Formats: sequence, C-alpha cells, structure tokens
Amino acid sequence: MTIIFRYLIRQVMVSMVAVSGILLLVFMSGRFLKYLSNAAEGEIAAGVLAEIMAYRFPGFLELILPLGLFIGILLAYGRMYLESEMTVLFACGLSEKSLLGKTLLGSLPVMLIVGAMSLYASPWGMNKVEKIIYEQRKATGFEMLAPGRFQSFSTGGRVTYTESLSEDKLQLKGVFIAEYAPDGSGLTIITSDAGAQLVDPETGSRFLILEEGSRYEGSAGELDYKTIDFEAYGLKIESGKAGTRELEDGVSTRSLLESDRPEDRALLHWRISLPLIVPVVTLLAVPLSRVNPRQGRFFHLLPAMLVYITYLGLLIVARDWLAEGKVPEWIGMLWVHALFLGLGLWLQFGPAWLYRRRLKREGGSHAPD
Repeated sequence: MTIIFRYLIRQVMVSMVAVSGILLLVFMSGRFLKYLSNAAEGEIAAGVLAEIMAYRFPGFLELILPLGLFIGILLAYGRMYLESEMTVLFACGLSEKSLLGKTLLGSLPVMLIVGAMSLYASPWGMNKVEKIIYEQRKATGFEMLAPGRFQSFSTGGRVTYTESLSEDKLQLKGVFIAEYAPDGSGLTIITSDAGAQLVDPETGSRFLILEEGSRYEGSAGELDYKTIDFEAYGLKIESGKAGTRELEDGVSTRSLLESDRPEDRALLHWRISLPLIVPVVTLLAVPLSRVNPRQGRFFHLLPAMLVYITYLGLLIVARDWLAEGKVPEWIGMLWVHALFLGLGLWLQFGPAWLYRRRLKREGGSHAPD
C-alpha cells in the first residue's frame, strides 16, 4: 500500500504543480501589466516592479494552490480512470475509502503551506508592498520624470515635460508645466530654461525652483491671459507632512486577533478559511474525478469547476456578510465549509448508501462496500 500511496500522490502533485505554475503565470502576468501601466503613468517607479511582484507572490500562492490541487486531482485520477489504472488498483484491494484517505493525507502538506501563506507570509508581503507604494506616492512626479515625455503628476492635474534630466534627477533643462486650477476654471502654463529641486530642511517640503522663464495664466478661449517673466520661480511639489495609509491585507494576523472591528474579524476568518479549503476540495475532487470512458477525459471538469466557483463565491459572500454584521461571528464562514463538506461526503458515500438501501428494499441479503 505504501507503493500505491506514493504513486497516487506523485500523480496528483505533478498535475498540481503543472496547473499551479500555469495559473501563477497567468495571474502574475495580469497583475504585472497593471503595475506596468501604473509605472507608465508615473504613479510608481519602474525599478520597484520586480520587488513588488516578489512580495505579492505569497498572496497569489495562497489562492492558487487549492485550485491547483483541485484540478490536479481531477486530471490525475481522471486519466487513471480512463486508462483503467483505477480498475486495476481496486482489483488489488484498494477501496474508495482508502483512496480518499490517501489523497487527504497527501493534501496535508498543501494545507500547511496555504496556512503559512495566508496567516503569515502573505500579510508580511502585502505590508512590504504597501510601504513601497506609499513611498512611491510620496515621491513626486518630478522624481519620476522621464526626459522627452509629457507626464501627469498623481495629484493636482499637473502635466510636466522636460527636455533633459540629470542622472541624480536634481537638475532639469527645458521645462514645461501645465496645471489647471482646483475648480478647473483656469489654466496655468509655465516654461523655463532650467530647474532644480529644493528641500526645506525644517518641514521637509519640496520645491521646484525654475530659472529664466515665463508664467501664463488664464482661461481657454479668452484674451485676458496674465503673463509674467521671471528670473527665479518657486513651485511647491510636495508637502512635508504626508499621511500614512495601511491596506487591510497588510495587517498582521496578530493585530486582527486583537481587533474588535467587524472588517478585521471578517478578514481573520477569511485567512483561516483558505487552508480549510484544501481538505474540502480534496473531498470534492476525489468523487468528481470518476470518469466514464465514453464521456471523454475533460467532460467532468466543467461541473467540477462550477462547484469550485460556487464554493469560492459563497466564501466571499460570507466574508462580506460577516464584515457587515449580518452573520454572528461564532458562525463566521464555517457554514460554507460545512455545506460543501456535506456535498463532498454525499458524492463520496451517497450513491453506495442509496444502492444498499435499494438492495435492502428489494430483499437483497448482501450489499457491496
């Protein structure tokens, strides 16, 4: 039986790794494109993209591994049913209960990994990402300028252009700045031959000091523009007092345990629920992997994926209800796990139970296991 156990788990793990690798590539590529778009818009620097993606990796892993295991079991066992390997194993004494037990035992390391990602690694990584993004938000459009390009600052509706920029990004040449008034009623245009950054040592505020330029202020379509020529002009580009912002996904699990806020308690239940998904989807996948050779190899994947999507969707709904106080905390999200646990048990043992009852009603004296 040890050889059979190793063979079964090897088949499942190979399929799980392959599926999880593909899913990771897809999801991380999508997220990377989003961050790349933010970098192109000047919201974050391109140099921090790799660091952000590395810190986000545990967050992707905690969601993808349960799905990868679910699909891996369906593919591995489905192939074995089609190629009659399961028939041979059952003939050698392997029962359906034993198959389920061995698969659940093999899924235990996956559950532990997901739990470690969900409770510790993912919040730590999100906290790091949060700090990086906060520092990028503190960075001004001036520091993120690329020479020869029009770029929008993240705040204020300001568009900036510079012909050239020094390597330390402290000196600019050929500066153009266009900025709308806060109410959108007027437009201010500033042109300058050169510019430099100045930091107030007391407040930490940053200013852009422009030299030898002109300032035009007015409204489009009107002729009453105000024109000012200057030798030096100071433009405030960042306040020294910047507030902090903490994303809830970056809050440590210990902080959630100590919090009484419904939103924090809901997030705590969500983190605990992620590793609990693993044994439940394993219980669901084993009976759903049974394939009739006439139906084809992938026919069973569609209903199985619908079951998984419904499971995950109900967990999200339960989290929202818990955050809104519609569900008592002692129930939390356990009702969703209990519902699909019951479904898995029925799929595994229900048909055999119905068959034995039918034989008993018909007067049969023996019912197979």
